[in-house]
Amino acid sequence: MKITAIKAWQVDLPLKEGRYSWSNGNFVDVFDSTVVAIETDEGLTGYAECCPLGSAYLPSYALGVRAGLTELAPHLIGLDPLNLGAINRCMDAALRGHPYAKAPIDIACWDLLGKATGHPVYTLLGGAAQDDVALYRAISQESPEQMATKIEGYAAEGYTKFQLKVGGDANDDIERIHATRSVLKPSDLLVADANTGWTRHEAARVVNAVADLDVYIEQPCMTYDESVSIRRRTALPFILDEVIDGTDTLVRGIAEDAMDVINLKISKVGGLTRAKLMRDLCVSAGIPMTIEDTWGGDITTAAIAHLARSTPEDFCFSATDFNSYGTVTIAHGAPQRVNGRMTAADRPGLGIEPDFDVLGDAVLEVS
Repeated sequence: MKITAIKAWQVDLPLKEGRYSWSNGNFVDVFDSTVVAIETDEGLTGYAECCPLGSAYLPSYALGVRAGLTELAPHLIGLDPLNLGAINRCMDAALRGHPYAKAPIDIACWDLLGKATGHPVYTLLGGAAQDDVALYRAISQESPEQMATKIEGYAAEGYTKFQLKVGGDANDDIERIHATRSVLKPSDLLVADANTGWTRHEAARVVNAVADLDVYIEQPCMTYDESVSIRRRTALPFILDEVIDGTDTLVRGIAEDAMDVINLKISKVGGLTRAKLMRDLCVSAGIPMTIEDTWGGDITTAAIAHLARSTPEDFCFSATDFNSYGTVTIAHGAPQRVNGRMTAADRPGLGIEPDFDVLGDAVLEVS
């Protein structure tokens, strides 16, 4: 099998809630997502999606996805998409860094591998380890009262895990954590996610002020070292996200007991190939994971579902159904939330088919 063409579409993904806000005043009203297709000489096409969380979250941005694809695509024409190792080596040789731009190529190749072999991607990633996976709901940063009200609403929809967007004023964040924890059941999980937004002294104040609550602290500060400093000051369970961006930082974090849980974002690390490697390292080391991505729609949600379904339940802290946050459906057959859980399709590949009536004309075609 050979790659004959690579195409990309740009699609806007508006939010049902109108705005998604996180640390330091950052927000997005409409997400800019890129859908990728890899066509082959055997008539099979693989699909993927990449959607950065704006341009102030990670070293990634929406236009960068498409610029990276423009750089990468000519090097990939004629290669075997089922040879995932060769595909990733070719991309790394053609473009230094920019894993988020490489991720949709890698994911589309996994979709092709599933279609070529007749297997769903979760089977290729290790086999079904769960029938379905528990989801978390991200609660956009607002007033403590508004966030508590939203948590109550989403709890009624079956969610039992909530990621609270903090990382603003420390006094406000202390109130946000207390207010939201008070409306949850004792068995519900609450994560206070600062998204790198606190300075070290602010983070120290917050963890001391909520020390008596059942809450996880996630990515309090900008750097690994600052965050680990806070880890040493609190007995609360600790999650790292933005600073765990590859196998090197993961291995360091495991060796230094830097976290109890990580957030494994597929595009952040370059696609499913590297995400699987990191997933397997975490399982071996006893580190649970939230399986997710930076953002996305139906196709991103499908990729998350396949990686999560192939992850043992004890190590799958939660997963994300991004397609439930938006107002636009971009693919048929995507996972759908049922009582706070979702599953991956048993169809070959990712099990989705893009809706080209929604996507419109391609913005990139290389053959």
